Amino acid sequence: MPETLTVKPAPKRQVRNPRSGEHLDKAGETVPRTPYWLRRLKDGDVVKVKTTTRKKTTKRTATKEQ
Repeated sequence: MPETLTVKPAPKRQVRNPRSGEHLDKAGETVPRTPYWLRRLKDGDVVKVKTTTRKKTTKRTATKEQ
Protein backbone atom coordinates (compact mmCIF):
# COMPACT_ATOMS: atom_id res chain seq x y z
CA MET A 1 0.00 0.00 0.00
CA PRO A 2 1.50 3.36 -0.99
CA GLU A 3 2.43 5.80 1.75
CA THR A 4 1.04 8.79 -0.14
CA LEU A 5 -2.10 9.81 -2.02
CA THR A 6 -2.53 12.33 -4.80
CA VAL A 7 -5.78 14.19 -4.22
CA LYS A 8 -7.54 17.38 -5.25
CA PRO A 9 -10.58 19.12 -3.77
CA ALA A 10 -13.95 17.81 -4.91
CA PRO A 11 -15.97 20.25 -7.05
CA LYS A 12 -17.17 23.28 -5.07
CA ARG A 13 -15.08 22.29 -2.04
CA GLN A 14 -12.11 23.89 -0.31
CA VAL A 15 -9.97 21.73 1.90
CA ARG A 16 -7.11 22.91 4.08
CA ASN A 17 -3.94 20.97 4.49
CA PRO A 18 -3.62 20.59 8.28
CA ARG A 19 0.19 20.77 8.13
CA SER A 20 0.49 24.00 6.18
CA GLY A 21 -2.88 25.61 6.87
CA GLU A 22 -3.14 26.44 3.15
CA HIS A 23 -5.95 25.35 0.86
CA LEU A 24 -5.27 22.24 -1.18
CA ASP A 25 -4.18 23.06 -4.74
CA LYS A 26 -7.06 22.68 -7.22
CA ALA A 27 -4.78 20.74 -9.58
CA GLY A 28 -3.97 18.25 -6.84
CA GLU A 29 -1.25 17.53 -4.33
CA THR A 30 0.53 14.51 -2.98
CA VAL A 31 -0.32 14.08 0.69
CA PRO A 32 0.61 11.47 3.30
CA ARG A 33 -1.73 8.50 3.62
CA THR A 34 -3.08 9.39 7.08
CA PRO A 35 -6.48 8.91 8.72
CA TYR A 36 -7.21 12.61 8.05
CA TRP A 37 -6.83 12.31 4.27
CA LEU A 38 -8.54 8.91 4.11
CA ARG A 39 -11.49 10.45 5.97
CA ARG A 40 -11.58 13.44 3.59
CA LEU A 41 -11.61 10.96 0.70
CA LYS A 42 -14.39 8.86 2.26
CA ASP A 43 -16.50 11.95 3.05
CA GLY A 44 -16.17 13.20 -0.54
CA ASP A 45 -14.22 16.35 0.31
CA VAL A 46 -11.36 15.29 -1.95
CA VAL A 47 -11.04 13.01 -4.98
CA LYS A 48 -8.10 10.94 -6.14
CA VAL A 49 -6.04 12.25 -9.01
CA LYS A 50 -4.90 9.68 -11.50
CA THR A 51 -1.15 9.81 -11.69
CA THR A 52 0.36 9.27 -15.06
CA THR A 53 3.38 7.08 -15.35
CA ARG A 54 5.91 7.93 -17.96
CA LYS A 55 6.44 5.31 -20.58
CA LYS A 56 9.97 4.25 -21.25
CA THR A 57 11.17 5.47 -24.58
CA THR A 58 13.42 3.27 -26.58
CA LYS A 59 16.20 4.55 -28.76
CA ARG A 60 15.81 3.82 -32.41
CA THR A 61 18.60 1.75 -33.73
CA ALA A 62 20.35 3.16 -36.72
CA THR A 63 20.44 0.91 -39.72
CA LYS A 64 23.86 0.16 -41.07
CA GLU A 65 24.54 0.34 -44.76
CA GLN A 66 26.36 -2.67 -46.06
